[in-house]
Amino acid sequence: MGIHPDLSSMPAEPLVAPMVGFAKSQKKGMANERHSHQCAQLYHVISGSAAVDTECGTYFVPPERALWIPPGLQHNGRYLSDTEIRFLYISPEIFPGLPDKPQVLHVTTLLRELILEFMSYPREEALEGPAARVAGVIVDQLKMLPATPLQLPMPSDRKLRALCQTIARCPADIQALADAASGAALSVRSFERKIKAETGMNYRTWCRQVKLFRALELLSMGSAVSDVADKLGYEGPSAFVATFRKAFGVTPGRYFSETSTD
Repeated sequence: MGIHPDLSSMPAEPLVAPMVGFAKSQKKGMANERHSHQCAQLYHVISGSAAVDTECGTYFVPPERALWIPPGLQHNGRYLSDTEIRFLYISPEIFPGLPDKPQVLHVTTLLRELILEFMSYPREEALEGPAARVAGVIVDQLKMLPATPLQLPMPSDRKLRALCQTIARCPADIQALADAASGAALSVRSFERKIKAETGMNYRTWCRQVKLFRALELLSMGSAVSDVADKLGYEGPSAFVATFRKAFGVTPGRYFSETSTD
């Protein structure tokens, strides 16, 4: 089952059908400009990995996950390795009931096969017939999928955002709570209250999420568990694996093997 040649070019908006496909390959290190769409977008990574920056925070998309991007949300993608992507552009007026916030979804075997089937049709056939029926089933599946914890929320406050961006760039060197609060010109209590209000996490939990997020990026690029543990300042590989398992329910090796086997 191949990708129809029609789907090699970016679709114009407004869409010619309720759902339109687009297939693209990106090289490691590529990034696109911040932009938005009138329609919703499903950003399905087949192989490789990407990080998508939005005003809501950054989302990590490993293989066989997909990022749901609602209409009008400013975003840009960064490619952490050579990446194969399948995009679905979906009219929110035609398909109500889908999420109104970005979220990363685990692509099931069924959904993956439905997307590949839809991608085999030319765009002109997406209005009716088999392609349109496949599109309807895809939407039904999207409404059923749970979100996965692959978001790094960023505060909107200028000082807090600058602090968090510094930590995100170098998560192996995280400031102590008191030092972070002082750098933001806040008391410890006010700092904790403010960062919790803006990110939904306390400072310690947010910093742990940064490390896990960076770990996923490094692992997706082929780094060894021991190297990731050392680079991110864990006491050793076992401490890192325990933290990873607590967050995601499986070990790093199992996590990435399950991206292709469910």
